Amino acid sequence: MEGCGRYILVGKKPVLCNDIHVWANFFGDNARTVRKTEIGNKMVSTVFLGLDHNFMTDGPPILFETMIFSNDSFKVDDKDDGFQVRYSTWEEAEAGHERVCEKLKLKGGK
Repeated sequence: MEGCGRYILVGKKPVLCNDIHVWANFFGDNARTVRKTEIGNKMVSTVFLGLDHNFMTDGPPILFETMIFSNDSFKVDDKDDGFQVRYSTWEEAEAGHERVCEKLKLKGGK
């Protein structure tokens, strides 16, 4: 991993940010959502994390995440809730979001 593992977006491109103040200001002032899609009683959310979640010693930084949430935030017995997959680039995150949405639609969005 390079540097401190903190990133900001310049357009849709993640850029390493070693200045904690610049990084914090970015998160205070910028939307980090790549996509959000409601399917039935589910929300598929894909966001820029801003911290490298690649905890291995090699490979690209992992900076985006798609998760599935139930619209009923107290429902804990749904096996889709908490599903997550992560990506390195904005483009991978967009494509991954679409794949997750399509799979959820095929399941009936329940």
